[in-house]
Amino acid sequence: MTGGESDGSDGPAEIVEHVSGTGVPIRGNDIDTDQIIPARFLKVVTFDGLGQFAFFDQRFTDDDEEKAHPMNEERFRSGSVMVTNKNFGCGSSREHAPQALMRWGIDALVGESFAEIFAGNCLALGIPTVTADEATVEDLQDWVDANPNGSIDVDVAAETVTYGETTVDVTVDDAQRTALVDGVWDTTALMASNASAVADTAESLPYVDDDVVANARARIDAASGEDA
Repeated sequence: MTGGESDGSDGPAEIVEHVSGTGVPIRGNDIDTDQIIPARFLKVVTFDGLGQFAFFDQRFTDDDEEKAHPMNEERFRSGSVMVTNKNFGCGSSREHAPQALMRWGIDALVGESFAEIFAGNCLALGIPTVTADEATVEDLQDWVDANPNGSIDVDVAAETVTYGETTVDVTVDDAQRTALVDGVWDTTALMASNASAVADTAESLPYVDDDVVANARARIDAASGEDA
């Protein structure tokens, strides 16, 4: 993966301008989040370890025997750019789906279209979801099949995907592109970097106890001292 490289931007999160890696083709329309991560694996305290359960029911029988699936093929096991078709990530809004893909090793997705909430959950992890037309995506999937060790470069800033000798135009949602390129996709990091402003706002609210604000400012000051 190439990406998450800081260039001095004011953003508190890593900048994601490029993502590079080998591909893994996942064919089929309307692949929902229950297929990406079955509901029985959601009973976890943290997301750690979810990667091994990505596409579990598509990859294994009830007797835990492997099925024919790209993610079970050795040639695709190191793939970090997933190439999908229409309406990927539809169904439940569970954030476990992109969490599982990220922990499997997926750094970017290229597809015909993505469910809006799924794409938003991917953005919260710094994972681009870029779109292209059907023919472009199918050509890329075919190329990945034929070139499992070939590198795919997703240029988020320029909205292109390059593979082999081919460069194609893709679409990155404007808000997603800005958030990734400016390094402001991580809302938790964004709030933490503006902790003083958050405390100022809290202090102006009549229903927030003064002691709560004072304790928050003390923690901010302590964190600032540790970073110094």
